[in-house]
Amino acid sequence: MNSKDFQEWVKVKYAERGWSDLDIFVRIGFLAEETGEVARAIRALEIGRDRPDESKRSYEENKLELTEELGDVLGNLLVIANQYDITLDEIFEAHKQKLTNRYVEASQE
Repeated sequence: MNSKDFQEWVKVKYAERGWSDLDIFVRIGFLAEETGEVARAIRALEIGRDRPDESKRSYEENKLELTEELGDVLGNLLVIANQYDITLDEIFEAHKQKLTNRYVEASQE
């Protein structure tokens, strides 16, 4: 699936669930929550989670959880992008250009 197809899929699926109708500030809260879950998944991969109420999981299970949480972050980002009619490709290009201007061109001066 390419980025355009994925962005459209998110738009349709989130609209079906009514998730796209939420206030933008509620959406930012969800994004923050999902970002925290990414941090937790990385912690599990890198240093483990020493908790008696959690069973120990394999590296692959922890990696799958991280993959899923990154998807949740991306989904929330795309809902925000869709609300402002910004494509994922525009985000890619703007970010690349910003870093190019900041670091590559600055190092040539």
